[in-house]
Amino acid sequence: MNILTAENLTKAYTDKPLFKNVSFIIDETDKIGIIGVNGTGKSTLLKMLAGLEVPDSGEIKLIGNLKVSYLPQSPEFDAGKSVINQVFNSDDPLLTIIKEYEELTSRTENIDTDRLSFLAEKIERANAWGIETDAKTILTKLGINNFDADVSTLSGGQRKRVAMAGALISKPDLLIMDEPTNHIDNDTVLWLEKYLMKYNKALVLITHDRYFLERVTNKIFEIDRQSIYTYESNYSLFLELREQREETLFANERKRQNFLRTELEWVRRGAQARSTKQKARLQRFEEVSSLVAPEKASNLEINTLGSRMGRKTIEIENISKAYSNNKLIDNFSYILHRDDRVGIIGPNGCGKSTLLKIIMDIIKPDSGSVVIGDTVKIGYFSQESEELDDSIRVIDFIRETADFIDTVDGKVSASKMLEYFLFTPDMQWTYIGKLSGGEKQRLKLLNVLMGAPNILILDEPTNDLDIVTLSVLESYLETFKGAVICVSHDRYFLDKTVDRIFAFEGRGVIKRYEGNYSDYAEKHTEEEKHAAAEAVKPITTRPEKQPKLKMTFAETKEFETIDADLEKAEELIAELDKKIGSAGSDYVLLQQLTADKEAAEAEYERLTERWVYLTELDERIKNSKNN
Repeated sequence: MNILTAENLTKAYTDKPLFKNVSFIIDETDKIGIIGVNGTGKSTLLKMLAGLEVPDSGEIKLIGNLKVSYLPQSPEFDAGKSVINQVFNSDDPLLTIIKEYEELTSRTENIDTDRLSFLAEKIERANAWGIETDAKTILTKLGINNFDADVSTLSGGQRKRVAMAGALISKPDLLIMDEPTNHIDNDTVLWLEKYLMKYNKALVLITHDRYFLERVTNKIFEIDRQSIYTYESNYSLFLELREQREETLFANERKRQNFLRTELEWVRRGAQARSTKQKARLQRFEEVSSLVAPEKASNLEINTLGSRMGRKTIEIENISKAYSNNKLIDNFSYILHRDDRVGIIGPNGCGKSTLLKIIMDIIKPDSGSVVIGDTVKIGYFSQESEELDDSIRVIDFIRETADFIDTVDGKVSASKMLEYFLFTPDMQWTYIGKLSGGEKQRLKLLNVLMGAPNILILDEPTNDLDIVTLSVLESYLETFKGAVICVSHDRYFLDKTVDRIFAFEGRGVIKRYEGNYSDYAEKHTEEEKHAAAEAVKPITTRPEKQPKLKMTFAETKEFETIDADLEKAEELIAELDKKIGSAGSDYVLLQQLTADKEAAEAEYERLTERWVYLTELDERIKNSKNN
């Protein structure tokens, strides 16, 4: 069933048109990913769907009392509210009642007991006591554990997660999320991914995380050249369908050019517009010649040359760093190779950015040393970099760093590099103040690269960059002549760009894994399984006087039924395999069946471990009786 209809939407930002006369519908089961270059209007479209902005023309129609929840890129909260009260900051009457109840119970004096009893009765009748528990569970999963903290004291990333919890707990009919994967670590991204895969209502989101798009969405809206193209697909199928659309577009352009050549010859031969037929032919020629040719996507094919680097790069020796009692880095050493591609991962607050700043001598370690070679030239990109001067033109900002960059094939101008990084000639002469937030981040990144570094240190470069720009950056890094150290939670980006992972694993431990992120994830999962198996492994050495072995009553009952339980689990997995095979192109059903199969396989694995344990225990009991 359609829950939202958009008809002939037109929107411009200052003097920049975003989209013109676009129409689409959203169904109650749609999970839509919005894709487009920064500055094309993705966030503006979300705000229009959420009712926070109005189109210049056109109309958005929602059915009935549709409940909509919107997660912005950068949520802003009022000071003085606790985390839990902010989560309940909703127009939902029930959540408002719970919020008031929370505020009353937090007081130490002047408590209206009658009002408190009235609210408690309302919550009891609605059977809503579990909402608070659900909210705290979601907050915990998102890495927020202090529910009473003042929201004004939170970091930007923490505010984003609190706002996300509020959006999820309200269970809207249409959930709108702008870059939900920004500023959250890999484990939290995985949790959110699984949560939204099971979410059974409409979802519209913007994200640069291509694995997230692949697994969560079943429809793609692409904003391109002021139009919106709809693809009934996830991300990988979208890439195929978009390529087919562009091939058709350019095939039509070739036909147009052939037609124009033929008609131009006719016109040059001195065609007279005497008859109605000839007039129509001339009019058709003018109409076709006035059409704008499609632009080809920018492909970065450039072999870059960084500054010359000597034998010594960066040598890190036994560094440690702690704040109060929180040890971030413990006795870490590494010698950077000239062609290294290192990805750094770990939960938020573990010390990833601190490690980068120690490497660059911005922060001093508590112990140990970092030695940087004389010829090393570091290019550093960080979300914390200072704001740009809005009064400077784009081209002038880049030329302040360099007019040219050296490549294997010769020099490339600042203007050409701007084109590679998706700044058209017209955009290059606009003022920075007219750029979107994502376009400014793209400009900052290019400015770092124009400095011709031989070591690139990138701190969360994928935040606020669109997928097209990320593809350009990935292509650039493939040919970059130097070392790259990158902190990122973007699994796809890490898979494409690094061949070594440094993982923060708690208490200052930084563990090294060879390979990209997927290689790390596979090895890390194996290590966790091995550790779990070791934890439940039966003790082989026993004291001289061992108490009599026996199963508990619960273990006995479990042992009697575990073979049948394993058989049922096997049958369920086989049944789900058949359903997956016959699901065809129903992506929503495939998502659900895949999730069900993962759960069934996890249960089968748990039962197998219990079967091994109980069987070994039974054998030991029998052996002890025989002895």
